[in-house]
Amino acid sequence: MRRRYWSISRALLRNTQARGGEAIERIPVPPRFYARDPRSVSRELLGKVLVREETNNLLTARIVEVEAYLGTDDPAAHAAAGRTLRNQVLFGPPGRAYVYFIYGHHFCLNVSCLPDGVAGGVLFRALEPLAGIAAMARARKITIRRDRDLRLLTSGPGRLAEAFGITRTRDNGKDFTRLDSDLRIEDDGFRVANVMVTPRIGIVKAADLPLRYVIAGNPFVSGPVKLRRLGAQHDVVNQSSATHKSSNRD
Repeated sequence: MRRRYWSISRALLRNTQARGGEAIERIPVPPRFYARDPRSVSRELLGKVLVREETNNLLTARIVEVEAYLGTDDPAAHAAAGRTLRNQVLFGPPGRAYVYFIYGHHFCLNVSCLPDGVAGGVLFRALEPLAGIAAMARARKITIRRDRDLRLLTSGPGRLAEAFGITRTRDNGKDFTRLDSDLRIEDDGFRVANVMVTPRIGIVKAADLPLRYVIAGNPFVSGPVKLRRLGAQHDVVNQSSATHKSSNRD
């Protein structure tokens, strides 16, 4: 049985959402879930739900693609430069939003990992929209005419940030683990059947490391989805097996 990273008392703090006449309990993912190796966090973030709660809108989307960044020893990570005013969230408590502006064009959303004082993070690359689709479309300034247009909302880090109204000023440092946070990550009990692992994309340094995690076959995944073999380890992992335990150390 998969280990649960929250206590019974924490589980009492629940959101209840009606869908198809069935009540769905959404439990905020607690800080200790994130206080681990970003590779383990990445795998288990897949299937969780990103929530933006606004006065007149509730936006929700399932996490389907992420990338792990391993901290000061990862040349592609912002933390490789050491602690700065810009990246200090990555060194802070686990489970906090780290937002940065890139290419002078869009924001990227990350979550801090590892214990307080140790840098590490996970980049959100793609989401599958669940609720608040009209509000997401307005934020993206697009019109949804057919089902395949939904991919334009949240497939890619810049798109998902725009759809959820994420900016550095508004969201950097927010606590994803608090039920009263307007930007949080929740667990609705969804379990991923298969996880695919590939090299990270859109970077130059350490671009060959297998640190991109996607829900296999999900149509909202961004970029190329090519399998990569790593010795005897398979990229496609059946999540019904034991919880992934990384054999590497940061």
